[in-house]
Amino acid sequence: MATNSRPRKASGTTPLGDFFTPGRITALLVAVLALIFIFENTRKTRIRLLIPEVTMPLWVALLATGLIGLFLGMYLMHRRR
Repeated sequence: MATNSRPRKASGTTPLGDFFTPGRITALLVAVLALIFIFENTRKTRIRLLIPEVTMPLWVALLATGLIGLFLGMYLMHRRR
């Protein structure tokens, strides 16, 4: 009799079931809500960066701030490991 040494998965689990953890679902929902908030704010706004003052759509400023925060968080988490 041949023995199967591979561990058996619980019935009903799929590869996608392993990917969609509660933390990832929460992060996805927060990202979608942030994008909705960003693209709903389309009016132009004046932004002062130290000395120069620029006028740009608010969604560009919000998206840039979110991306800077994302990359900074990824960098800090990578350094921690």
